[in-house]
Amino acid sequence: MRKLTYYIACTIDGFIGDPEGDATSMYKFVDAAFMDFMNAEYPETVPTQGREMFGIDADNKRYDTLIQGRKSYQLALDIGITSPYNHLREFVVTRSLAESPHPNVELIADDLVGRVRELKAEDGPLGIYLCGGSTIAGELIEEIDELVIKTYPQVYGTGMPMFGAGFEPRDFELGDVRAFENGVLVRTYTRKR
Repeated sequence: MRKLTYYIACTIDGFIGDPEGDATSMYKFVDAAFMDFMNAEYPETVPTQGREMFGIDADNKRYDTLIQGRKSYQLALDIGITSPYNHLREFVVTRSLAESPHPNVELIADDLVGRVRELKAEDGPLGIYLCGGSTIAGELIEEIDELVIKTYPQVYGTGMPMFGAGFEPRDFELGDVRAFENGVLVRTYTRKR
């Protein structure tokens, strides 16, 4: 059974973006030491164009499949990129796109949980990277096996939460913690089932 990992950046108070989803204020914490670590440990989470720009030629280490929401995908479409993670199998959760703009991108319009369960049941050593956003993470909360949370030293006060889901406690076990001099923490949690 393959793992579904929600790999996400957030503020100290758990927001992945402002009320409209913009997270650009967090970018100022992305420095060389942090990028070196992330590129070495999670090379497949860097979009294909970024991999080319930074000279990342690493094999996929943890994931071979990506799931992202329409809003996350739109950021790439807005700059003319139709397959932002071409080094992964890409799935975009959307009801507004009628057809995929790229052969590597499969659209999921209905039964997201069912499709994710099918992907998790596939054979293979690598997992599934859930890129966002909040609504999709909320829909898939029971399917998420692992969290990789990049916490930036900012407080928003309000905004887009990590999970757009109703209240129900769900337990995770802390794994690795990596702290950086710029105040960023990268924590890994495994779902307790």
